[in-house]
Amino acid sequence: MKNNIFKFVFILMISGTMMANVSLPNIFGDNMVLQRNSEVKIWGWANPKEEIKLVSSWNNQEYKVTANNQAKWELKIKTPEAGGPYTISIKGYNEVVLKNILIGEVWICSGQSNMEMSASWGIDNGDEEVKNASNPNIRFFTVPKLTATTPQNNLLGNWVESTPETMKNFSAVGYFFAKRLREDLKNVPIGLISSNWGGTPAEIWIPEEVVLNDAVLLENAKKLNEQEYGPRQPGRAYNAMIYPVVGFKIAGTLWYQGESNVGSLVYDKTLEALITSWRKAWKYDFPFYYVQIAPYKTGSNNFSNVIVRDSQRKLLKQVPNTEMVTISDVSDTIDIHPKDKKPVGIRLANLALANTYKTNSNLVNGPLFKEIKIEKNKAIVSFDYSDGLYFKNKKSNQFEIAAADGTFYPAEASIKNNQMILTSKKVPNPAKVRFAWGNTIQSDLFNKANLPASCFITE
Repeated sequence: MKNNIFKFVFILMISGTMMANVSLPNIFGDNMVLQRNSEVKIWGWANPKEEIKLVSSWNNQEYKVTANNQAKWELKIKTPEAGGPYTISIKGYNEVVLKNILIGEVWICSGQSNMEMSASWGIDNGDEEVKNASNPNIRFFTVPKLTATTPQNNLLGNWVESTPETMKNFSAVGYFFAKRLREDLKNVPIGLISSNWGGTPAEIWIPEEVVLNDAVLLENAKKLNEQEYGPRQPGRAYNAMIYPVVGFKIAGTLWYQGESNVGSLVYDKTLEALITSWRKAWKYDFPFYYVQIAPYKTGSNNFSNVIVRDSQRKLLKQVPNTEMVTISDVSDTIDIHPKDKKPVGIRLANLALANTYKTNSNLVNGPLFKEIKIEKNKAIVSFDYSDGLYFKNKKSNQFEIAAADGTFYPAEASIKNNQMILTSKKVPNPAKVRFAWGNTIQSDLFNKANLPASCFITE
């Protein structure tokens, strides 16, 4: 009899263990931020045909779903205006309760080392910023560096509040972005998902099939594979570091990458493929704001860096709902990692506040080449975001003009009605213009917002 009772208890324990398996990906956890005023997807695993009940504490509404034959379930729940902390209860044979949840704005911060770079790397005023980093309304999720040959369902990591300890190892650009958003959005919590890997080219952040099915991207990716530093195969970081969070509702993406693609002549096409593929995966055209890489000395080619920067500029016309910040004024040209990260985060936030949140009507873009007109021996260049154009040093030696043969000569440059008037005695019939065209040239042309103009070359 005793043996039978023991067997019965043992079977109960085993079956209970087998059934008690409602679980979620780690992106859903205590301290997370969910996108406000949205329909948010939450998903996880359970036994096939197990009924799942979810209750959100902000409205005590109950949602029900049954796990499918692959043991997966997903629900869409409505989120309110910003606030918290809240809880979410998810119940099947067992119960999972997620605590200290905030409702606010969620952004992905991705790219290579300049996005990864934290206060612990020795950024400007880092110690002071770390000391003042306690803010329970800013939350971080750091994705670990991993590669995978196939898309992964989950990743390690957990949401944490911003404290001196957590902030000092988190993306500094992301943190300053969140801090600036909070100034204008007031009481709205900010959640940041940081998925970065120093030294990585854009191709590893793009789904592999996208690269393999595009002859231009594939040819370019083959050149990357000749190098040895870090992962180089298309899709490997996407599979392990982006795909597991696809579907987690975001307000948009911040991107700071390009240094590992220096030398590419097709970076605009590469980044366009990345943006398009991510938006397709998330099923909406979220804002994509990116940083133009800084001027710095690289290799023996005087133009390898500036060509990538110009590709980043050209992308703005090719892909909607994208914006770019220029940072040539905060680089020091001998360091691939500019240490002044605060203005980078602030400028990205100003783009979001102006374009996504419509709370900022100030000028937030640096001057961008618009068009060229030729009048006799003059080239007249117009810019977008050109209010209050001025030269940092009263005059500029960074403009060059060329005839149809493409041989460039320094131009005399003057500003008239926020346009650039360019002439050169050596070019009586100008046809082309280029500006700040060199790896280490920091733009000397600014607008009234004190933002530098991007380098450019006319087609």
